[in-house]
Amino acid sequence: MLPAAEIHIDARDLEPPEPLEKVMQALPLLRTGQSIRLLLLREPFALYPILAARGYGHVTQMQADGSYVILIRQANASPDTTPAQ
Repeated sequence: MLPAAEIHIDARDLEPPEPLEKVMQALPLLRTGQSIRLLLLREPFALYPILAARGYGHVTQMQADGSYVILIRQANASPDTTPAQ
């Protein structure tokens, strides 16, 4: 069985630093071509430099309801630039 293309983390009900902790736990699980789809109610500015330092990139999109979808992939992978839910 093939791994799912995405690891889905719905952190909209979590308080900081729990979303960041969930992402850090999921990063080592990423396989080539996979991404993490993170759902949040606020933009995770503190997460971005941590991802960059570990070799990951992200695409962030604010949704119509004010929430955020962040796609996280290895920096050498081409992220899907359409992180809509």
